[in-house]
Amino acid sequence: MKRILTLAAALVLTFSLFAQTSSPEDYLRRYNNLVTHVGAAGVGVETLVDKWVADYPEDLSARLAQFSFWYTKAQTTKVIQLPQDRYLGREPLLPMTDSLGRKTNYFEDTDFEDESFGVALEALDKAIALAPQRLDFRLLKADALTAYEKGSPDMALALLKGLADENYRQHPAWTHASLEKVDDDVFKALMQDYCFAFFRLGTDSSAEAFKGLSEHMLTYCKDDPLFLDNIGSYWLVSKKDYKKAQKFYDQVLKKHPDDMTAIRNGVLLARAKKDVKLEKKYLSMMAKHGATETDRASAAARLEAMGKKK
Repeated sequence: MKRILTLAAALVLTFSLFAQTSSPEDYLRRYNNLVTHVGAAGVGVETLVDKWVADYPEDLSARLAQFSFWYTKAQTTKVIQLPQDRYLGREPLLPMTDSLGRKTNYFEDTDFEDESFGVALEALDKAIALAPQRLDFRLLKADALTAYEKGSPDMALALLKGLADENYRQHPAWTHASLEKVDDDVFKALMQDYCFAFFRLGTDSSAEAFKGLSEHMLTYCKDDPLFLDNIGSYWLVSKKDYKKAQKFYDQVLKKHPDDMTAIRNGVLLARAKKDVKLEKKYLSMMAKHGATETDRASAAARLEAMGKKK
């Protein structure tokens, strides 16, 4: 995931927020300097982090450094050969075709050593316990679990469902290092990011997680178009059940006639069914509510062309 790829940089920025006393500041300075030269799990980092944690066990920077070390140490990256065009939502590093026209694609893949990954999560859990209002720490754990579980994000899904329960039942005053505020719209957008991340993984298990998180959010955000569209997309893309997919898109459009996700997917659905009448229905909506002039003009032109074929 993109968040995981930028994890080291994000953590360095986060660490700088917490150094409040001279001694932790010294640890922070030495840590950042060392990591810059040897990497997050390089020579000497473990020794420095262990001493930092021992001296200041309740220092958030120390716990995040501990997480970063063990999370990085747990990873082994390799290149794998697969016939498909995408792997876990990613394009190949090197796409190739042999003399018989058969695809041979090479993808980067990351495995995690269980024990080191477990130590990393323990460190992050301690940071979360020290600052339970920090939503970015919770999401960092969701990112780590998603990367670890690859195409079967069961633990990540359980964590995010629990986070939604906590948000809507307890209404915590969330904070986030990268956000000025975390209101209901921001929280929903963050959960939608994970829905989309699960969807992009492209496995049967991740599709079920995509649907599961969307349905869970709908228990708190009834009739929210974001998550209703998601369920429609699950039935359209994952199950090819066009009748069920249309039910959800039409449910959205009944209250939100300008919802472009439902309109565009409705067009795709109609074309998959080869249902000209249904395609005209959604194209008419696009011609009226298209997000751009190009969308509206394209839909109008398509409707005109379809009319001439009669």
